[in-house]
Amino acid sequence: MSGTVYVVDDDVSFRTAIKRHLEKIGYRVVTYSSAEQLLEQRPDEKEKGCILLDVRMPGLNGLALHSRLLELGSMLPIVFLTGYVDVTAIVTAIKEGAEDFLVKPIKSDELVGAIERALARHQAALETKRQVDALRGRLAKLTPRERQVFLLIVRGRMNKQIAHELGATERTIKAHRRSVMEKMKAGNLIELVSIGERLGILRR
Repeated sequence: MSGTVYVVDDDVSFRTAIKRHLEKIGYRVVTYSSAEQLLEQRPDEKEKGCILLDVRMPGLNGLALHSRLLELGSMLPIVFLTGYVDVTAIVTAIKEGAEDFLVKPIKSDELVGAIERALARHQAALETKRQVDALRGRLAKLTPRERQVFLLIVRGRMNKQIAHELGATERTIKAHRRSVMEKMKAGNLIELVSIGERLGILRR
């Protein structure tokens, strides 16, 4: 087992017990006594992790913390914990992207299963972010003219159309196109369009 589990619960005995149990299994565990404490001491989002979050707490409750983390751009998956079944809370949490909703007392295999799914989801999100960051790095190496050509290529324009639109010769556009393909490390047009989609260019 690998990854960090951030436990947010105002019940000190529960925090102590869950920390001991999860560390014994092999997870790194960080505990918080309140939602406010987690916001003050934000988890490291660059490493694989997830949050075990109690729903009912004094001050900022679990659902409110979840919404706040989403506003802050957090990618950490959240597994909600509750001592009672609240259908409204469950529906709200799931709609906002919660990984799971567990009712105390929680069976060990059920808890570990939810944690493993959450960690796998975060690992996938981190990998996607790394890939997109790499693509953005390549995009930043394009000259202003190459970027214009790139945008028009992925939007389906032919060389002749691009040349007309940019007031250049078709020969010049072909040279820019070769440079764009090389700098973006695209083997063909389909790959280049796929890169444009992943960078969100086609949605703009």
